[in-house]
Amino acid sequence: MTDFLSRSSAASPSDMTARKEAMMNSVRQELALANAQELMNKASERCFTKCVTKPGDSLSSSEQTCLSRCLDRYMEAFDIVSRTYTARVTRERQEGLQSAALQDFS
Repeated sequence: MTDFLSRSSAASPSDMTARKEAMMNSVRQELALANAQELMNKASERCFTKCVTKPGDSLSSSEQTCLSRCLDRYMEAFDIVSRTYTARVTRERQEGLQSAALQDFS
């Protein structure tokens, strides 16, 4: 740990910024993976509960169809929410940047 701290204090500001950005990207990727896993777990659990009323050794064709449709709906809904959220965050960032730029000129 002290080695990390001594290297950190000797690093240039641009190196520190690059390290910080790399760490943030790593955390974002881990969060995205965790969210995807949680989505699949919830979807699987809910669809299984809905579609498989009498668990047995194998799935009937109607259970397979139900599971497929249910999971498709979950994925479609997730896609819509994800695209909408991403568009909103992008729009808000751009508005924030424009607002900051206007304040710089004031």
